Amino acid sequence: MKTYIYLFFITLFISCSSDEETINYDVQNEADIIQYLKDNNLTAKKSNSGLYYIINTEGTGNKPTTKSDVTVAYKGYYLNGKVFDQSNANGISFNLQGVIAGWTEGITYFKEGGNGILLIPSKLGYGSRDNRGIPGGSVLVFDIKLLEVK
Repeated sequence: MKTYIYLFFITLFISCSSDEETINYDVQNEADIIQYLKDNNLTAKKSNSGLYYIINTEGTGNKPTTKSDVTVAYKGYYLNGKVFDQSNANGISFNLQGVIAGWTEGITYFKEGGNGILLIPSKLGYGSRDNRGIPGGSVLVFDIKLLEVK
């Protein structure tokens, strides 16, 4: 019986710690994004989820839904400008259900041929834990161009 009580309290502690980390990252991510926009003289829209996006060119082709297959050319970097991932000019193809929430939502703001910037807080990216070299709590910035909606 003591083992179950002990496990319950460990689980509760881990859950609370994770929630507190997420809240702390939310506040810090918001402040960091606002400062980034100010420092770079950018104007972005903010969605209800907390995603910031800038539409440089809306595009004229088809507009994807959150379930669409798309081809996107992109460059992903941190607020300090360090690039962590990049496609070639031909882009990569994927279904919007199989990517981070910031992409699932953000790509739908563009039409084929459109381009812009997504500023993704960690809660819409990889969360509070490190993921494939991306530090937990990181704001991710993506220059994107929507090449095709399939």
